[in-house]
Amino acid sequence: MHKLGMSIKKELLLLRRDMGGVIILFAMPLVLIIAVTLIQNAAYQRSGDQKIPILIVDNDKGEVAKSVFENMKSSNAFDLITEIDGKKLTEATAKQSVFKGEYQLAIVIPANLSSDLQIKIDQNVDKILTSFGLEDSLKAKPSARIITQKDVNLYFDPAVQMSFKSAVMSNIDKMISKIETQSIYAAFREQLGEDQPDPFENQNFIAFKEINQTVNNKEVKPNAVQHNVPAWTLFAMFFIVIPLSINMVKEKNQGTFIRLRTNPVSSAVVIAGKTITYLIICMIQFYMMIAVGIWLFPLMGLPALNVDANLFMLTIVALFSGLAATGYGILVGTIAKTQEQSAPFGATSVIILAALGGVWVPVFAMPKFMQVVAMCSPMNWGLDAFYDVFLRNSGIVEIFPEITLLFLFFVATITIALLYDKKKRSV
Repeated sequence: MHKLGMSIKKELLLLRRDMGGVIILFAMPLVLIIAVTLIQNAAYQRSGDQKIPILIVDNDKGEVAKSVFENMKSSNAFDLITEIDGKKLTEATAKQSVFKGEYQLAIVIPANLSSDLQIKIDQNVDKILTSFGLEDSLKAKPSARIITQKDVNLYFDPAVQMSFKSAVMSNIDKMISKIETQSIYAAFREQLGEDQPDPFENQNFIAFKEINQTVNNKEVKPNAVQHNVPAWTLFAMFFIVIPLSINMVKEKNQGTFIRLRTNPVSSAVVIAGKTITYLIICMIQFYMMIAVGIWLFPLMGLPALNVDANLFMLTIVALFSGLAATGYGILVGTIAKTQEQSAPFGATSVIILAALGGVWVPVFAMPKFMQVVAMCSPMNWGLDAFYDVFLRNSGIVEIFPEITLLFLFFVATITIALLYDKKKRSV
């Protein structure tokens, strides 16, 4: 125990000599989590004062265009712009503004959309009533003119994401479908000559209702905080590979490791000292992230991190995640020969593991092949375990597979590091 204690003290002295690096080690993840959470919070909780300006060109001037305007205004998500610099928008000017990147979206409603839609619906209603032998009850004969399909043109800024495009197109399609349905009801009412103002019930029969998980009789709604705190805590933990591997390379290049080997101290004790020291750093990072989520985020207008009674389970996940991160750092430091090898490789590999693990892009949104590859990332195991506790209120049984994989990853990396070191010394 004395040898282990001295090994830990040595690691702490090495860290104290580079206080700037230690400060960055703690400050970097805090700045990162605050910045990313502030940016992503709008995706989970829309704010009424954050509207997306879009251009809209109304060539119809009819009921359909009026309904589109009313629905888009009522959504509180868009700021509709019909003129620029006092000039009415045309399709050409709107297209030019969007493709220059000045606006994200332009909607062009075609001419005669309302009138042609009404004619088309009257023709369809006429066919239906005639097929039932009710042609004598028709109050008016619809036009025989052939109506071609009308296109509502959408111009997107080439830089916008596909998710934004899909959401806008889906909402507009739903809006137009609702307008068509209401027009069909109105056409039937008019042709049949109903005396009642509205014999048809236009309210949707099928509706969607989101049901969230309840914990202690409280509804738990996912938000940006609950997703970002575990994700970037893992990222910060694995980023200790840089200072850890650099210190190990320094020891080898300066001869410190050789002098340690002349003492009656095994490699296992030296590595245990490094593991405990950097595991403590990982846990400090974890508790700092939790503190920021609980106390600082509400002051910044963000949702508070909901920990409740799960702190113990979260600590277990953080402990095993920290072991995995430390083991990986020791492996990189053991194999690397120079700082120029350890620092770039460590940073790049951590970013790759984060990308594969779902820190940036959710795993379910990846291609099938990448979803299989993601299962090999220790960050994915840690993130799944954190989500199980944060969002699913899971216990030790549910997270046991993930923490087992994290521990096996730690054992594997340490074993490979020891075997590699032993082989190098025997050459």
